Amino acid sequence: MKFVLKFFKWLTIIFISLIILMYLFDVDYLLRAVRTIYFKGYTTAFLEDYKEFPNREIKKGIAQPWAIASDYNSVPATETLQKTHKELQTIAYLIIKNDSIWHESYFDGFDKNSKTNSFSMAKSIVTMAMGKAIMEGKMKSLDQKVTDFFPELKGKYAKDVTIGDLSSMTSGLSWDEKYYSPFSIVTRAYFDNNLKEIILGLKINEKPGQSFKYLSGATQLLAMCIEKATGEHLSDYVSKHFWQPMGAENEALWQLDEAPDGIEKAYCCIASNARDFGRFGKLYLNNGKWNGQQLLDSAFVKKCITPRFEKSPEYGYGWWMH
Repeated sequence: MKFVLKFFKWLTIIFISLIILMYLFDVDYLLRAVRTIYFKGYTTAFLEDYKEFPNREIKKGIAQPWAIASDYNSVPATETLQKTHKELQTIAYLIIKNDSIWHESYFDGFDKNSKTNSFSMAKSIVTMAMGKAIMEGKMKSLDQKVTDFFPELKGKYAKDVTIGDLSSMTSGLSWDEKYYSPFSIVTRAYFDNNLKEIILGLKINEKPGQSFKYLSGATQLLAMCIEKATGEHLSDYVSKHFWQPMGAENEALWQLDEAPDGIEKAYCCIASNARDFGRFGKLYLNNGKWNGQQLLDSAFVKKCITPRFEKSPEYGYGWWMH
């Protein structure tokens, strides 16, 4: 019995010491990581992680359900496609043809209304919000300086970086994209409860606008600029200008760094479903127009899906090309 008591005494001392060390070395965000993700067997963001964090609602308006094709789900998935689903652990697969749902399949207990993490699709939506803010005159152009919104931005080239540089991943931001390292900046950003402080603590030490380098922190900084420009939470702005006009059938959730007044994790983490995410595809297919209403400037849509650099044909402004 004495041995057991002694064991638990030392275990408690070690545990408390570890917590103290985390705070001393400024890695206390790992406590949240252990509680929300690591104990569940994950090492980074996962499909239903929105249940572990505070969220802000992207409110829906009057629903505009997709039409269902007359030959809906009449063609079975090929063997190759089924194998691909298994390898990629797909939970939703949807084909919209001529504005009608032609095929859809769901897996692992998910269905048409199940919410799942958008991951980096959110980056495209942030860029669309920037396009809308420019269209409304709340942001000047892709060439507007980030220091117009955050004059305290640090680094040798802080005064040079533009919102267009942030969107096209040419920011020069001091950020690393190591998702699986518990000590990387992207991991800290995902778990910490003061995302704004983290982003403004980074520096623009490389000359922006020179070459493509995919950095999630650039999108986060862009989202902070949009919030400053519009005076609205990003979720509310996206709801008003896209989610509601496009007739999403379900509300969506956007993860926050803290509740209730935190900021959105803009580089990821919108929880929604394939049917509603598909609306953004239709909007871009129709050059920014939805049911006769021009939600986004057609020239801006074209700009998004045109590579900025010839040597980096895979990326435009907030959108992957291939």
